Amino acid sequence: MGKDLKGKELGVGISQRKDGLYSARFTGRDGKRRQKYFHKLQECRKWIADAQFEDEHGGIDAFGDMTVDAWFEYWISEIKGKTVRWNTLSSYKGRYEKNIKGVIGNMLIKDVKPMNCQNILNIMDNNGYAGGSMERTKITMSCMFSDACENGLIPVNPVTKSVKCPQKGNVNKRVLTLDEQEKFLSVARGSVNYSHFLFILQTGVRSSELRGLKWSDVDFGNRTIHIQRNVTYDSNGNKFIVGDLKTNSGYRDIPMTGTVYELLTRIERNKSKTDALPCEFVDHIFLNSNNRLIPNSNYDSYLEKICNKAGIEKISMHTLRHTFATRCIESGMKPKTLQKILGHANISMTMDLYVHVTEDEKEKEMQKFEQMYGTI
Repeated sequence: MGKDLKGKELGVGISQRKDGLYSARFTGRDGKRRQKYFHKLQECRKWIADAQFEDEHGGIDAFGDMTVDAWFEYWISEIKGKTVRWNTLSSYKGRYEKNIKGVIGNMLIKDVKPMNCQNILNIMDNNGYAGGSMERTKITMSCMFSDACENGLIPVNPVTKSVKCPQKGNVNKRVLTLDEQEKFLSVARGSVNYSHFLFILQTGVRSSELRGLKWSDVDFGNRTIHIQRNVTYDSNGNKFIVGDLKTNSGYRDIPMTGTVYELLTRIERNKSKTDALPCEFVDHIFLNSNNRLIPNSNYDSYLEKICNKAGIEKISMHTLRHTFATRCIESGMKPKTLQKILGHANISMTMDLYVHVTEDEKEKEMQKFEQMYGTI
């Protein structure tokens, strides 16, 4: 442990020369000695602490000697932190901390192979993770290693085509049948959030768009709803965040059905009878009984209680959106029209819904065919 000119201990690797300069030195993992001089002790201590951390974990200039942990910290703060939406950033962090870090975090980034990445997905599969969670983990790995390639840290991305999410089977997206929808709405009428659920079943908006809807977005004269923003809930910060829609196609106008027109008219009429709302929510339409926005976790709890009482399988807020789309398809709505109403970025997303509904309708259609032409 070094000392200053007065004999006071300065810490390991730090000492003071006779000319007053402070010296910091240590031996790196490569066996080479690193040393630097400073006029101020504070600067000297900071340098040796940073240099030792960089040597241990790898810094941006360490290239292949950087650990996966060190690269992720740099990548998430310096590259993605300033270029992606906060919820995307939160997803990256969550997937890394929960699924990636414990498996390859301490490995040197240059040593990571496709089999290591596949192992992460296999472990998730063995622990019962859903296909969506595994897919998001794969996306996180692919993005972080792709940027590592572009920055010259590694020659190739280890998340190759051979790295695949284990198959979870063909699980159809949950959709309410007409009978289930009737049962659901019958029970939901007794819920304080009935109007929220009915609105999605009549418009197909996402739950984040529902939260973001303001009275200024409603054109009663032309019976049109303007989708202009979303509001997502940050559980870590315990706050709601207003954001832009993900794609230009998300900004759209949805014509009101008669049910929606009556619903919004009733909400507006009752709103004038309530006490003053908190300023931050004054222009929002869909609030809870305390005049506050509702996170998805709360919606899920309400939906579970309603479904249990109605005697139907549990659903999510997205099930309501998917059910709306299914009813539109069943009514004969054209794919391009439905794409614009749902705010899908491309027609292939909409057509996936059509294929799903068509598969369910095959037996019914064959029965119709048999009734008309089945007798020889």
